[in-house]
Parts: sequence; C-alpha cells; structure tokens
Amino acid sequence: MISVDQLVVSFGGYDLFKGVSFLITPKDRIGLTGKNGAGKSTLLKILAGKQLPSEGTVAQPKDVRIGYLPQHMVVSNTKSVFEETRTAFDEILSMKHEIERLNNEIATREDYESDSYMKLIHDVTDLNDRYLMFGGTNMEAEIEQTLKGLGFERKDFTRQTSEFSGGWRMRIELAKILLRKPDVFLLDEPTNHLDIESIQWLEDFLSNYSGAVVLVSHDKAFLDNVTNRTIEISMGRAYDYKANYSRYLELRKENKETQLAAYRNQQKLIEETEQFIERFRYKATKAVQVQSRSKMLDRLDRIEVEEDDNSRLNIKFPPAIRSGTIVAECKGLSKSYGDFEVLNDIDLVIERGDKVAFVGKNGEGKTTLARVILNELDHTGDLKIGHNVKVGYFAQNQAQLMDENLSVLETIDQIAVGDVRTKIRDILGAFMFSGEDVDKKVKVLSGGERTRLAMIRLMLEPVNFLVMDEPTNHLDMRSKEMLKQALAEYDGTVLVVSHDREFLDGLVNCVYEFRHKKVKQHLGGIYDFLQKKKLESLKELEQKTVNNQSVAKAEKKPAAEENKLSYEERKEINKSITRLEKSIEQAETRIARLEDDIAAMDAKMADPENLNDSSIFESYEQLKRDLEKVMEQWAEYTEEHEQLVKQKNW
Repeated sequence: MISVDQLVVSFGGYDLFKGVSFLITPKDRIGLTGKNGAGKSTLLKILAGKQLPSEGTVAQPKDVRIGYLPQHMVVSNTKSVFEETRTAFDEILSMKHEIERLNNEIATREDYESDSYMKLIHDVTDLNDRYLMFGGTNMEAEIEQTLKGLGFERKDFTRQTSEFSGGWRMRIELAKILLRKPDVFLLDEPTNHLDIESIQWLEDFLSNYSGAVVLVSHDKAFLDNVTNRTIEISMGRAYDYKANYSRYLELRKENKETQLAAYRNQQKLIEETEQFIERFRYKATKAVQVQSRSKMLDRLDRIEVEEDDNSRLNIKFPPAIRSGTIVAECKGLSKSYGDFEVLNDIDLVIERGDKVAFVGKNGEGKTTLARVILNELDHTGDLKIGHNVKVGYFAQNQAQLMDENLSVLETIDQIAVGDVRTKIRDILGAFMFSGEDVDKKVKVLSGGERTRLAMIRLMLEPVNFLVMDEPTNHLDMRSKEMLKQALAEYDGTVLVVSHDREFLDGLVNCVYEFRHKKVKQHLGGIYDFLQKKKLESLKELEQKTVNNQSVAKAEKKPAAEENKLSYEERKEINKSITRLEKSIEQAETRIARLEDDIAAMDAKMADPENLNDSSIFESYEQLKRDLEKVMEQWAEYTEEHEQLVKQKNW
C-alpha cells in the first residue's frame, strides 16, 4: 500500500534518518517506537505528505486515503461539537445537497421526453446510489456512536467547541478522522488526551478496522493491544519486528545478545588470523596459508554491532526560595463557564514542601482549578496565595506556546539572565540538546523535544511553587523517570495534574480527587489512595459509574432509614422505567407507520404519471426526515431505559 525507500532527512548537516526503508500493507498494525527526537513524528508527517524527505521516496496509489492525527493542531471554535464532527462527512453532505438540487429541478421540468430530462433522472439515481453506498443514511448515528465512544455525553453535542479544553478538542479531531474511514491511520500519541474508557474504545475500533494503522504511543498496553508489528527508530535507522511492543522488547534483547556473541566470535577469528599472518608473513613455507587467510579476511563480511542510544535527561531544579507556610488556600471556591458549573464550593490547602497530585476523570476541573490558583481564571469564593510564593507553570499546551521560528539556543537565550547565560549550552546538554541540536528550529522539534525545552524555560525562572499539567504526555520512559527524580528532590512545593500512576508513585504525599464538581483530599501516596479506592490504576477513576453516594449515605444511616431510602429510589426508578417503556412502544408504532407511508410513496413515485407532481417528492422527503427524527428519539429512550434497568439491579 505504501512503500518507503531509502529515506534521508537532514537538518543543517545532522542526519535524522540515514536510509530508512519499509513497506506498509493493508492489514498492518504498526507501532513506531524510539526515544524522543528519534524521528517518529517526522516519519508520520512524511507518510502523511506534510513534509518532504531530503532524499528517498514514499510511493502510494493515488486513491489511498490517509487519516493523520498530529500531536498538535489548530482546531476550529466556531461550531457545536456535533456540527464540527459532521464536517467529516463533507463529501456525503455535498452529495445530499446535490440530490436535493436535482430533485427540485426535476420537479419544475415538464420536458419529460427530452434527453436532458432523462440525464437528470440518471444523475439523481446514480448519486442516490452513491449516497447510500457511502452510508449517508447512517451518518448521524455514526457521529453519535463515535463521540460517545470518545467520552462525550449527549448533552455535550450542542455545546460550542470553544467551551472545551484542548484535550477534548483533540478528541473531536480524532472523531472526524475515524468517521472518514481512511485506508491508513497515522496517529501521533492519540491516547494523550483520552481517559481509560475512551482508550479501550479506540483499541477495539482500531483492532477491528479493515485498513492499516501506524501509530506513535508511549502507552505500552495500548501498543500491545493494537499493534502486530513494531518499527524502532534508533540512531537514524529503522529496525522492523513482526511483533507487538512487549514481544519486540524480547526479540530485540535476543537479537542484541545473538549479534554481540557473533561479533565477539568474529573478532576472535579476525585477531587469530591477523596474528597468524603477521607471524608467518616472511616464511616461504607458509606463503600459501598466509595468502589464503589474507584473502579470507578481505572477503569477510564484517559484523557491526548496533550502537546503543544511551542518551538521557539530566534534570536538577535549582533550590527554591523560602515561601510562607501556606502556599495556596481555597475557601468556598466555585467556577462556572456561563451556565456550565465545573467546580462547586471547593476547600483546599497546599502547604510549603507539599507534593500534591490532582487526579480524576477528564473534564472534572483539574486543569481549571490549577489555572484558578494561577490567577488565570476568574471565580467566586476566596483564593489566597501565600507570602513570597513564586509560581512556575507547565501547561498541557506549553510546548505550543513557543516561537516556532526561533532556534533551541535562541529560545533559552531570550529568558536567561546573569551568570546563567554562560551556562546555556551546559543546561541544554543536560536536556539532551547537544552539538548541532541547539541550532534546530522549534518548528522541527518533536513533541518530547518541545516538552524538554519548555522544562528548561521553567527551570530558569526563580520559583518555589511548580504547577505542572500533564508534564509526561510526550516524554519517553527514561525521561519520565528523570523528571520524577528531579521533582522528588526539589525542595519547593509541587502540584501535578496527571493520570500516570507510575509517575506519581513515590513523588506525591497528598492526592486530591476531582469528582462531581467537588474535591476530596486523600493524605498519603498514590498507592495509599488507590488502596482506599480499591482501584488497580488511576485511570479506573474514569470507569466508575457516576454516583456511589447512596452507598456512602447508607453506611452512615441506621437500617430502617437505609431501607426507606432504597425503597424511595427504587420506586422512582420503576416509574421512570414504565414511562420510558411506554415512550419506546409509541416510537416503535410511529416508526412502523412511517415506514408503511414511505413504502406507499415509493410505489407512487414509480408511476410515470406522478413524475410531474412536485408535492409527492416534497412529501417523500418530509417522511424520511420524520422517520430519522423518530429513530433518534427511539435510540435515546432505549439507551436511557437500559441505564435505569442496570441502576435498578445494582
């Protein structure tokens, strides 16, 4: 399907790729792996046609459709969630409008025997067939199914995209790509902004998809569940393994050991042969043997051991100036966006030296509260920032806020002051920007490289309160570990918004759980919190159903009161179930009637005598619209009924 042949990518004399070649076939599920800056995102851009290589070719049939999700993209804010997602069907919608135009023209024509009239009939029939083949009648249902799979609720569909965070808007872009059903998916860190339920849904979708998938991810479980092939980018070369990520690690280790053993044996043979030649070079009786062994060395295919890429991040935050005991305090704090309330009556205290984690489902207000503490958002209630507190903020989109036309060195040189200016190159080297790397433009950096550059900017600020929102999203495993160690050794105060359990383990001593517009404090480390919640991972917070409050209330109430509460709730649920069953029955009756009316109208339209009756076409289109509307109502009633039945049986 796609052939990559001898790709070379160079930046100012530095070779990112040195002759990369591989083939993508229709059923491939490929995981691209390698350290930050190895070229994974660049390779996806080249495959998507967004960037040209310095040398080499990418060949693909003209009709191959590519669906590309980059790490960073500019998203639209002018439409509702549903309307923006529906733009994925622009081609189908265009067909629909053309069909309507042709039908209107047919309704006004009277030259039924003319060639142009017959051509109109032929065109509208052909277009109708294509519209049905491309799934035009299922468009609304597919949009709804995809948005819900990615974590949106039905009430979100009519909200403006501008009301959502960058992570949720990325989900909208992902939904559009999925709905276009491309032949090849190119996905760059698609799980960064997804909760566990959405990740599992995406895993199922990609696993069952008929096309090819090429993805970059640092989520090992996701790679294992989706991929059947791994391409490692290391030191400018590509190494292809017909296995998922976990098996690739095993095979890579085995190959390395085999390669090293063969290399050592060959080196021993070469050494012994060279010693023989040197020893008997001038003895006439050994001339034949010397010449033979010399030719053997010349013909020998020398084994080269793959060079290990052992570069790693070296972070150490500077000592923090002393602040007051209370770093940040919220009392009765609430935050709304118009009528949409995110946080309600929050009380929270962060003290000097605390290492705090904000955890919970996406959209529960973690980033919002962090920005309120930073005085970036207005609010109601009281917020107090302590004496001599200097805040350093790493936002989710921090890497996107830098000037793309500056080089790495220029970006840091802009903010460095005093003696630090003499140590800029040393600091850059500690963050794996060495040699010619410092002259790279920001626009050519990978997501991980941009994150590292943003970390340097943060370190150069004289702060004692670090607020970090998803700092590990684009970092590889080694870089995550080094950042965690640096934060653990930091003597200031740290607030981290993260879903990454392994990153938070051993780092934080206080966990704030965000749920239902409220915040609950859990003292201790992340595993203490997980044990209390009886969760296997942080992300299971996002799998919990909406409300367990009745259980908590029941534990505090006497048995009689508990039974009364249970009876009242069950009574209300039964009422709702009965109401919905009646609504479902009425909807099914109306659907059957509308389908009969449409069938009758089909028979009328087949009669040539009715071709000049425009009212028939108008009635037919209205019936179809009515049927689509009732079908949507029936789906809503059915889904709500199923949820209530489950709730009743808990």
